[in-house]
Amino acid sequence: MTEQRAKFSTIWNMSFGFLGIQFGWALQMANMSAIYEYLGAKPDQIPLLWLAAPLTGLVVQPIIGHMSDRTWSPRFGRRRPYFLVGAVLASLALIAMPNSSTLWMAAGLLWILDASINVSMEPFRAFVADLLPQRERTRGFAMQSLFIGLGAVIASAMPWMLTNWFGVGASAPGTIPATVRFSFYFGSAAFMGAVLYTVLTSPEKPPADMAAFLKMKADSKGIAAGAREIFAAAKAMPETMRQLAVVQVFTWLGLFCMWLYFPVAVARNVFGAPDANSPLYQQGVEWAGVCFGVYSVVTFGFSFFLPALARSRGRKATHSICLLAGAAGLLSVAVITNPVLLLLSMTGVGIAWASILSMPYSMLAGSLPEGKTGVYMGIFNFFIVIPEIVASLGFGWVMNNVLGNDRMAAVVSGGVFLAVAAVMVWRVTDAGE
Repeated sequence: MTEQRAKFSTIWNMSFGFLGIQFGWALQMANMSAIYEYLGAKPDQIPLLWLAAPLTGLVVQPIIGHMSDRTWSPRFGRRRPYFLVGAVLASLALIAMPNSSTLWMAAGLLWILDASINVSMEPFRAFVADLLPQRERTRGFAMQSLFIGLGAVIASAMPWMLTNWFGVGASAPGTIPATVRFSFYFGSAAFMGAVLYTVLTSPEKPPADMAAFLKMKADSKGIAAGAREIFAAAKAMPETMRQLAVVQVFTWLGLFCMWLYFPVAVARNVFGAPDANSPLYQQGVEWAGVCFGVYSVVTFGFSFFLPALARSRGRKATHSICLLAGAAGLLSVAVITNPVLLLLSMTGVGIAWASILSMPYSMLAGSLPEGKTGVYMGIFNFFIVIPEIVASLGFGWVMNNVLGNDRMAAVVSGGVFLAVAAVMVWRVTDAGE
């Protein structure tokens, strides 16, 4: 009994920092498109303005993964220094973001914010593989999903809560609302506090063979050597990782469509706001934040059942079913006119999100060579950020020339992408099963 409690506390402590990281992600996902429109952006400009998130992930995560694989300090450990540096920088960016006075300022701060979040986030994925044996990794990644869901619930719904529970008044038309500013300030404190908790409560294990570790570190010293190793690892990636890559590409295309356009689609298509200056627009965006909060509640609750479901049905079947639930949720948005019914749609999205945050990483971890978990987790992020970069660069043209700047059509496209990902899961070879 004592051993089980200790094991749970270990997983809890090492995952708690994701609660703060998710505050940063959820606040920008629920509010950035609206912030851009408040500052004068057009619908076909929004994808390009979101380029910061995927491009910084493409560059930062493999580099941080490679560096953290080669970091060791008896006092600070391997991954924790990166948790802390990223948290400090992200917290400062969260304070500055809602005070943006121009479009270019908001876009520039998003670059800083996303780069900082990526510095913290990538080592958290490797942290699970470092500290937990194979049989416990599904639980470890599911616990991360739990904290991601909990953080997103609070962060996504916070502007709505400030308006409806705490009576924060409306701001001048066309300006970033006070509810958004206060939400970002609270998110800054939550990010720093949660990551600091993990840093202080989760000691790391030293390398099993210190001599071999020091030799590996010396052999890959320098920028050129590090770049060669990252490219060599990408070229030699395991077959399971290649198969999961296809699933990830379609999954994150679907999610990117939702995050970019769901809040503004709800404001305009469901609430009927004629433009960003209408009171209905703020109401719609705030309700979309509540919807994001609901899918995060579902993620939080479903994460408790995910490990047992994966054991009984297998990780591939579990992930496929969950992705189909998300696809159904996004497709249903097109026929909904009552805002309350959007909460049912978000239930399916929450089920999918819980699995997206855990099942691919659980399947991947068992196929990675020892000592390279960090760099491969960073490389795996390529298959999240590359589709987002493609969408950022090309989806504006699609919106303008194919979808007629219909934000709801973009959300439906996201559902189609998730359905394709659900089919592609069955091609994956899961060595752990």
